[in-house]
Amino acid sequence: MKSSEDYLRQCAGVISAVAAQKEAIDRAADWFAETILAGRVVHLFGSGHSRIMVEEMWPRYGSFPGWNPIVELSLTFHNLVTGANGQRQAMFLENVPGFAGRILRNFGITADDAALIISSSGTSVVPCEMAEGLRARGAKVVAMVSRAHSEGCEAKRDDGRKLTDFADLVLDTGAPPGDAAVAVDGLDEKVAPLSTVGGVILINAIKAGVAERLVQGGAPPKVLAAAGIVGAERSTALFEAAYDEHARRMAKLSENLGS
Repeated sequence: MKSSEDYLRQCAGVISAVAAQKEAIDRAADWFAETILAGRVVHLFGSGHSRIMVEEMWPRYGSFPGWNPIVELSLTFHNLVTGANGQRQAMFLENVPGFAGRILRNFGITADDAALIISSSGTSVVPCEMAEGLRARGAKVVAMVSRAHSEGCEAKRDDGRKLTDFADLVLDTGAPPGDAAVAVDGLDEKVAPLSTVGGVILINAIKAGVAERLVQGGAPPKVLAAAGIVGAERSTALFEAAYDEHARRMAKLSENLGS
């Protein structure tokens, strides 16, 4: 029982660590709202389990259009673990130089765009190159890392640079070095990671801030809402309108490709 209590206690610490970053959260919300109000999108990227934060932002209940969730299956498909499409390949690919450039080639990114790149360690090559490539195209880049974990990890890039070196703003999930948080008697290794807890709290704090700014900017977002709350007809109308808006925003990313 004490191990579960220890984890819950540490979750409370993560909440405090996130709450202490109010100024940075507000700045991210400012930038992201500016991008969405300009008719553009905020690009979201995470490899490995950082995919969870991408999908927490959009699309799900309580979320709204304005985001480009870049989830590369070869880097994030964990179900099979071994064999074809297994973890060994995914962990190898997230450190292949040049892969990020091939992903970004699909999108016409402008200085009106912004981005949120998530990586707990901030050391894998692909997330770093995603941030580097987006910033080179003029987009404001927010990095989400576990700062204590990142500082204790060695960079995978030959030049020794990490994700935080390519960010205009850094958010910290508050997770400890190694991410896993709970020591269990009889085990040498800790269990129960915390980065997802902090990451999801950050995502939703930013989401709420962006929604508030969109309303203030005269563009209330089309929020995905459950039928049990708003009624089936309203829920369906919101989903359809939100998906249509997402498609229109995404179309802008390809209209000038290759020109």
